[in-house]
Amino acid sequence: MKAAKIRLYVEQPLGQGQTVPLDRAQAHYLFGVMRQATGDAVLVFNGQDGEWRARVMEAGKRGGLIKAEERTAPQNDPPDLWLLFAPIKKARTDFIVEKAAEMGAARIVPVQTEFTNAERIRQDRLQAHAVEAAEQCGGTFVPEVTGLHALSRLLADWPQERQLMFCDEALAGHSSALSGGLVRGAPWAILIGPEGGFSQAERDRLAALPFAHAVSLGPRILRADTAAVAAMTLWQRHLGDWA
Repeated sequence: MKAAKIRLYVEQPLGQGQTVPLDRAQAHYLFGVMRQATGDAVLVFNGQDGEWRARVMEAGKRGGLIKAEERTAPQNDPPDLWLLFAPIKKARTDFIVEKAAEMGAARIVPVQTEFTNAERIRQDRLQAHAVEAAEQCGGTFVPEVTGLHALSRLLADWPQERQLMFCDEALAGHSSALSGGLVRGAPWAILIGPEGGFSQAERDRLAALPFAHAVSLGPRILRADTAAVAAMTLWQRHLGDWA
């Protein structure tokens, strides 16, 4: 059997001897695009059972069957971190979702702010980007990408135990350090604003919330997609699983 070079996300349970049927899209990718055949190896994961090496049992144009044989990596879940961001242009929104999945977000939440330009998103397309990011970077967890939520409504129903890192562009040039006394391992969320920034009313509301922590991302104002990467790096370094 050839060494496994392809990783594939599946939704079925995985275990030794478990067979997994492939849908048409998966079969097209494996057998049409990647030219895999019966007997070839593929790495599979489902977000719960770690990574498994599987063997192709049946290969067809409209479907196929693989069989899990050996677990090759344990399940590695990220910290309990949500990334909230205001959608921007299509390609840059895709970038945010991909990088959030790679960098360890457990949940990705697009939000509608007063200055958000995008009024709708394709949740299924963004979820597919999260899956692809996990497949390509060796992850065993795929974050959920939710539908678009109004920021005001989200804050009104906010779980009080979850802390919120609010990235405020008005603080550019101030220290980017998170305040002391924060607990590693606690539930957190990061909020990235739209291209036009937060409105003053939104900034005032966030500043008044006991669970919100305003943070600068350095001496320069960053684009929204860059800010998402910078904010996740800052949080992971101080409160996540990078230390």
